[in-house]
Amino acid sequence: MFPSTVLLKEIISTPFKRSQRGLFHGKMKQFGNNNPFSKKKTRRDWLPNVQSKRLFSDTMQEFLKLKVTTRALKTINKYGGIDEYLLKTKPDLLGWEGMRLRIMIRERRHANAKTIGALPAPEAITAPSVSEATSAPSAS
Repeated sequence: MFPSTVLLKEIISTPFKRSQRGLFHGKMKQFGNNNPFSKKKTRRDWLPNVQSKRLFSDTMQEFLKLKVTTRALKTINKYGGIDEYLLKTKPDLLGWEGMRLRIMIRERRHANAKTIGALPAPEAITAPSVSEATSAPSAS
């Protein structure tokens, strides 16, 4: 379909499968140790800061309810909206849900371009050129 869909990773090989169901911008679960005063290390994990958000898509003309990380939200603001974020971001950072939305937006933009191109072109209003203005007889 699109060349970027080939780059999808297998969901089974992903250690943090939840990141495939939202816009996590490459954020994963991290692992490490707690180091208290007693120096007795205990294993723990850190989860990404995930928020449920409704983001408006200009192309789709509707709100998209998504799970997004705060890092992805910052990048969405930087790119100027969810549509531009999905189209400009690398496929590795989007995950399956992001790629699904990217394909939907591309198809909708393509369909919109076809319908706009099918409409008759409006007549252009232009100022007369210099040669036309000088050759026209004046009513003095």
